[in-house]
Amino acid sequence: MKSISKMTQAELAAYVQSHLRDKKINVTLSGGAAVSIYTVNKYVSADVDLVEDTYVDRSKIKAAMEEIGFHEKNRYFTHSDTQHIIEFPSGPLSVGGEPIKHVNEIKYTTGILRVISPTDCVKDRLAAYYFWDDQQSLAQAALVAMHNRINVSEIKRWSQAEGKIEGFKIFLKQYNVEKQNH
Repeated sequence: MKSISKMTQAELAAYVQSHLRDKKINVTLSGGAAVSIYTVNKYVSADVDLVEDTYVDRSKIKAAMEEIGFHEKNRYFTHSDTQHIIEFPSGPLSVGGEPIKHVNEIKYTTGILRVISPTDCVKDRLAAYYFWDDQQSLAQAALVAMHNRINVSEIKRWSQAEGKIEGFKIFLKQYNVEKQNH
């Protein structure tokens, strides 16, 4: 097994997920680390957001993480052999008001990584843009869309359900500009 200090962010997430799965704790990668994976590191995030599929008592997560050398500080878990920090945002796994429907599994030598789909990753980034006017998240959504096959009509439907069709039009414009530049 590769040492933690030599693991990429995705390999580390797969390793942690596999360990947690052995403890009956199921989590799925989302957030900036998912963006990193889907943009082949054109965007880099230091944190790893593992969202609980169902509610898990925090003490169970803490005990499982300590078994593999992670220690909790505030709401983050750190390990002396990596700069990546791991966070466990509360579930359920959702974007805006809707549950995530599609999860991809990617096999690494360190384990199997469950990660939200590229389409849901775009919606996750757009939620930050729609509700907090996070311009960086808008750019990340466009990057993910450019590097992956996404379901634009599903993103439009979701945006409409969230009451953010004008924001969707801005995303579409940025996505089309990104496509033309590459």
